[in-house]
Amino acid sequence: MAKRESTLPNMVITLVIITAVAGGSLGLIYQLTKTPIEMSAEERQQAAIQLVVPEFDNDPAEEMYELTSDEGFILKVFPAKKDGELVGAAIETRSHMGFSGDIIIMVGLTPDGTVIDYQVLDHRETPGLGTKMDDWFKPSDKDGSQEGRLLDPLFGISAGDEGGDSRSVIGKNPGDTDMLVEQDGGAIDAITAATITSRAFLHAIEVAYRTYLDRDDAASGATDSGDWE
Repeated sequence: MAKRESTLPNMVITLVIITAVAGGSLGLIYQLTKTPIEMSAEERQQAAIQLVVPEFDNDPAEEMYELTSDEGFILKVFPAKKDGELVGAAIETRSHMGFSGDIIIMVGLTPDGTVIDYQVLDHRETPGLGTKMDDWFKPSDKDGSQEGRLLDPLFGISAGDEGGDSRSVIGKNPGDTDMLVEQDGGAIDAITAATITSRAFLHAIEVAYRTYLDRDDAASGATDSGDWE
């Protein structure tokens, strides 16, 4: 039997078949994983809302609205209410200034903009350095944990030098406190060896504060502000 020679048309057909099979497989995998991924993201979002605002009895996700920052970021605002009164807002905010890309956090603000708490939602920062922002900007005794600080002595930082208040953003209002790292003339201690990450984190806080309070001021000065909160 004569050997069948490989021709350009045969090669093209083979390539098309392989591409179609690979594309179909990727599409199937995407469809199978899309829903679980979306559900996981929603669960993380809901958990973050619970952690960063005071006790509430409404459904913040149901009342969510969006604001656009001066930078063009679309911020999701989840108002938290108790007995119909606004007690705070969980705001999904971000910064493009991270060392390895976007930093996305959920920050809780009181109606006057004071930081209640925060949770980091997504980032690509350096493990062991930038990742310290998960708890670095909270009071050092918030949960009694010193996890992620084992390397501090290598940088000349002792337990007595931690300065929980000077690096914490909790309970501080960006309107009264310069939310910048000390190297830039601000009031917040940067993460050791991760100043770029620290700048990005504080920028995200500032973006949330400024965008939220600007909306608040605009609504207060409007003839008919409506029921936006």
